[in-house]
Amino acid sequence: MAERGSADSAPIALRPAATVMLLNDHEEFGLQVLMVRRNLNSDFVGGAYVFPGGAVDPSDAGPAIERRSLGRSDTDASAILGLPSGGLAYWVAVLRECFEEAGILLARDAGGAMVRLDAPADAARFSSHRQALNDRATTFAAIAEEEDLHLDVAGVHYFAHWITPEGAPRRYDTRFFVAKAPDGQIPANDQSETIAEIWITPKEALAAHRRGEIEMVLPTIRNLQDLARFDRSADVLSAAAAAGTVPAILPRISVTDRGVQILVPGDDGYEEAVPKHFTGGGGNFNEMAKAVSHHANPEPEANP
Repeated sequence: MAERGSADSAPIALRPAATVMLLNDHEEFGLQVLMVRRNLNSDFVGGAYVFPGGAVDPSDAGPAIERRSLGRSDTDASAILGLPSGGLAYWVAVLRECFEEAGILLARDAGGAMVRLDAPADAARFSSHRQALNDRATTFAAIAEEEDLHLDVAGVHYFAHWITPEGAPRRYDTRFFVAKAPDGQIPANDQSETIAEIWITPKEALAAHRRGEIEMVLPTIRNLQDLARFDRSADVLSAAAAAGTVPAILPRISVTDRGVQILVPGDDGYEEAVPKHFTGGGGNFNEMAKAVSHHANPEPEANP
């Protein structure tokens, strides 16, 4: 699917992307999710808090990486996503991006145990692997081969599907996944694409956004609202594993006498909305996306 451009412009192609909501269970606060802050100079939603993720890379597919993926074949993964083939690459992409952007590696060693990075020697070695991966000096498959690891794709579950609205200067076809954070690993931003990280409850993230303390965009908000219905990570993973078809959500940007709105299927005016096209470097689109996101995150209704 690609956006219809103006008469003198080429359509903006959708880039396949994947992101992961990494979960843990805090003794006091309950369910938390890992969020990272995008670099302030990023072309797309710079400074916003998001989940680790990014575009699916060609290296995320192929026989080498499939041999190092545990628990799902490409056929299985593609069937879950409703694709003819290539589905496993989305699972690999979220694991790779989680390692690149947040320093968390969801993989199992030769004995089947989840990788831990709390021993100094292991932490130093995998820090070097991470830097090489971010520098594009190696591949995720090569690291798994060298360390005799299997990527824990079986522990990652499909959760949501969002497509960037028509009119945006850059568009992504993004699959959202959920996974449990491993023991013995501490997240750390990469000081490049991401500049901060935080474990936070979904409800507190939404509250912080309403207070103007953090910026978020619509898909992040809606997924946090979905997560806020759960008390424990096991409940989220069970629900995601048991889910059937996950619908694709394509918001539409509407400009009316009430201003700019982002509508989702089911909203009044969605079918009639005419896309507004944003030109230039994308800054005006990003500012619009951040501003209208507050309409998607109202104050919760008081209990009667």
